[in-house]
Amino acid sequence: MNLNHFSFRVRYAETDQMGVVYHGNYVDYLEIGRTEWLRKLGLTYKEMEEDGIILPVIHLQIDYKKSAKYDDLLTIETILVNRPMVKITFDYKIRNESGELLAEASTVLAFMDKHTLKPMKCPEYILDKLD
Repeated sequence: MNLNHFSFRVRYAETDQMGVVYHGNYVDYLEIGRTEWLRKLGLTYKEMEEDGIILPVIHLQIDYKKSAKYDDLLTIETILVNRPMVKITFDYKIRNESGELLAEASTVLAFMDKHTLKPMKCPEYILDKLD
């Protein structure tokens, strides 16, 4: 599974006085996309952390195309770019209800041992779920 769509509504607290989503909230939206991608795969961050695995973001890029506004229903498309090794890369597209592209983004995360904080290979049980 390399693609997931997840929809959610913009909350008032995520906007500025003009009713426009504050740019920093898109980072949270990307995290929602990743966690829901994992959930659809049958995994959770919580389970991975209990197994001693953490996934810090080591690269983030966002291109803003159009503003999201209060109460918009957004859909985030999360795409696994390639089979993970030590790093896992996702691309994202965020659209409004009309299908307009609001933002495109990319993140790279590293698999790390929670206790040593050293990079590690993607665990086999995750790779198995991708097959």
